[in-house]
Amino acid sequence: MNRGIYLGRGTPLARILFRLAAVVAIVGVPMSAARAEEGEAKAILKAMTDYVSRQENLSLKYDTDIEVVTPAVEKIQFSASGDVTMSRPNKFRISRAGGYADIELVSDGSSVTIHDRGGNRFAQVPGGGAFDEVVDRLRSDASLELPGADLLLSKSYEELMAGVLEAKHIGRGVVEGVECEHLAFRNLETDWQIWVEVGEKPVPRKYVITSKAVGAAPQYTLRLRDWKTGVAPAPDAFAFKPPAGSTGVSITVLDDIDEIPAGVVPGGAK
Repeated sequence: MNRGIYLGRGTPLARILFRLAAVVAIVGVPMSAARAEEGEAKAILKAMTDYVSRQENLSLKYDTDIEVVTPAVEKIQFSASGDVTMSRPNKFRISRAGGYADIELVSDGSSVTIHDRGGNRFAQVPGGGAFDEVVDRLRSDASLELPGADLLLSKSYEELMAGVLEAKHIGRGVVEGVECEHLAFRNLETDWQIWVEVGEKPVPRKYVITSKAVGAAPQYTLRLRDWKTGVAPAPDAFAFKPPAGSTGVSITVLDDIDEIPAGVVPGGAK
């Protein structure tokens, strides 16, 4: 007597069918649902960027992990931590300490100082400008990236969405005990994800960028914590006083204050 085919969860056929069902569930989303999902992801991101850009005064702590791929195709990770204090539009103090650099960037509204605390030297650039302008100038003049700067710009949404081809609201996750909306975006050369705190203060809690243009797809991960908003910094929070024995140098000399050792770049090129 034919009793049919038994499909217990442990059988090979059952496992194959289960995996196929999972694939269909992921890729077989109707177009209308995909559009709704994309709209939801963009709306959550827009609410986050609007909230952060409205904060005149804010502070936070962060941790970063950056991966590089060696010529031997070995993936190595470097870590750093720091603090951010900002008073819009043009005052900030940002520190970053890792295994290969210990630096601080200070803007008092009229000039910007890059302080290499590990090398006991500093460079000052007159004319502070707004935060967005300073970020652009440091990128072009000193090839210096401020951790998570794109999340703090006045036009953060436009900067983040530039080149985005696909947006998804993955669902909810928990970052360091905080419930967050999990969003994913795709560009031509990178995939990036962001976790946004649920509730009245939609601040970013985690930011991951994956490079698709480099073999082994190295990642940059930024975790943001201890957010404080609406609290005015101390009057001297953005003042820089050169430490005893420190040396003033040109900004072009400070070419060895990256998060990774000199001579190593993401992707393994030398």
